[in-house]
Amino acid sequence: MEIELEKTYLLKYLPADLANFPFKEYIDIYLPTIAEHPCLRIRQKGQEYEITKKYPVQGKDSSKQYEFTISLTKDEFLEFAANIQGKRARKLRYLYKYNNIPAEIDIYQDKLLGLIIADFEFKTLMEMENFTMPEFCLIEVSQDKTMAGGMIVGKSYQDLKLFLDKKEYKPLFKY
Repeated sequence: MEIELEKTYLLKYLPADLANFPFKEYIDIYLPTIAEHPCLRIRQKGQEYEITKKYPVQGKDSSKQYEFTISLTKDEFLEFAANIQGKRARKLRYLYKYNNIPAEIDIYQDKLLGLIIADFEFKTLMEMENFTMPEFCLIEVSQDKTMAGGMIVGKSYQDLKLFLDKKEYKPLFKY
């Protein structure tokens, strides 16, 4: 188990050097389908597979979460994926560095095309608290439940449009 420290942002535009960083295709399947905000995830990330459970360390603070992960084989993932009715999403995840701070920039695909989110990950609380939002980001949404991974899956860009319009977010790709 580890505690994850992160801040989440909607992007204003893609960083100019993003193409210089590695990326993988991710497929996320969240369970249970009856939960408003599922916290159990089956994931394919490139040729790696895992099952993860995440939840806040305290209250509803999404910037600090417990994370439990178990590696899966490809066959285990494929069997889960074929036999469960979880909420699904596909994205391209770039492993980006901004001022030496790791970020995951997710470019959603399929029904969520147009949505791009960046998660900046921190080693310490002080590092997280002193972080200044990069120019390519529009607004922090770390505490906006609507933008949590378990809330996005199974939705379309249109489902999120009212929320995104209120944040003055403009899709970076045609949905």
